[in-house]
Amino acid sequence: MNHDHDMEPDMLAETEMFAIWRNEEEDGYMYHLELGGVTLHMTPEEWEELVLLVRQASA
Repeated sequence: MNHDHDMEPDMLAETEMFAIWRNEEEDGYMYHLELGGVTLHMTPEEWEELVLLVRQASA
């Protein structure tokens, strides 16, 4: 039986108030953005779009 979904998540970035991590699912990665008491769960496509949006906002 394969339990790869039980592996430790990859912490991509973390501050005192926020965190971004990903874990591998059966069909690829799932990204998680923790914003205080709210966590957004995103597919790779959604994650890339969010990254582009934030880059545009900070330009």
